[in-house]
Amino acid sequence: MNAVDQEQSEGRQAPQRSELLIVTPVYNDWQVLRLLLQQLDAELTRANRSASVIVVDDGSETAGDLSGLTFSAIRTFEVLRLRRNLGHQRAIVVALAYIEGNVPCAAVVVMDADGEDRPSDVLRLVDEWRSAKIDRLVFALRSRRSEGLAFQGFYALYRVLFKLGTGQAIRVGNFSLVPQPVLRRLVAVSEIWNHYASGVQRAKVPCVYLATDRGKRLAGRSQMNFVSLVTHGMSAMSVHAETIGTRLLVLALSFAGIVLLAMGGVVGVRLLTTLAIPGWATTAFGILALMLVQILVIALFFAGTVLHGRNAYTFLPSRDYAHFVDILENVDVGRR
Repeated sequence: MNAVDQEQSEGRQAPQRSELLIVTPVYNDWQVLRLLLQQLDAELTRANRSASVIVVDDGSETAGDLSGLTFSAIRTFEVLRLRRNLGHQRAIVVALAYIEGNVPCAAVVVMDADGEDRPSDVLRLVDEWRSAKIDRLVFALRSRRSEGLAFQGFYALYRVLFKLGTGQAIRVGNFSLVPQPVLRRLVAVSEIWNHYASGVQRAKVPCVYLATDRGKRLAGRSQMNFVSLVTHGMSAMSVHAETIGTRLLVLALSFAGIVLLAMGGVVGVRLLTTLAIPGWATTAFGILALMLVQILVIALFFAGTVLHGRNAYTFLPSRDYAHFVDILENVDVGRR
């Protein structure tokens, strides 16, 4: 039974949510979440705005203490419990699909719960969306980052590899605003299951970009380690596996052409000139032939990868999200 059915069976009325929903995934980081909600409520109150918040509990080991919260601008506060840990990317996708199917709204803001997506920029995303002439997904574009030099160095390398592999640039994360018409389109994009921003890019969803600075973590230490960051980058590139595979296939075939020319050159030197050293032509031709075989095997591998990707069964958010949703809980909070 999903959350909507449970509310109806128990005779409870669904909470009166705001037209603006803010979604953030959490895994065990409840202390940081409390700080974020307080800052978010303060920013909304200062701007005389309101919003509803849905926290996605990504299979946390503990339920978290959410008692004693008081808000003035956050109209409703709910927790979407998932049946297992999916990682923050996929938790976001499940939440978006659940909202599109069950929660009427005008727009959804996706943000991380650690404070690096600044609450003050939520209002800027909303203003950018409202000023647009048509509904487009609004991404926060990182104009300045707050991480250390090591992270920034690896991030720059990732961007270079992404550009070489896909022919496109990527400078955005999860922080974004999704209007309802775009949300209906987005939940049919299977690529966002692996990487939200890269999937949006792959599906050519109409977007605009708003320059923002990355904030600092509100408390504690990030649970992302080096392996997690590498996995995250590979997930982004996997969305473009067909493009990357095709580019590598063309590159492999180009190298194969160069090797064939070199083999022809060896044969020409051996048969048409007196420059060849005894035994040299045979050795050189054998090495080049071995290289050609290896390149062709690699080319076949990339061709198979591209063809398999086009026929593989994929996760469709609007169809498959319910397998991971446990319950949507309304959290009673104080008003001030």
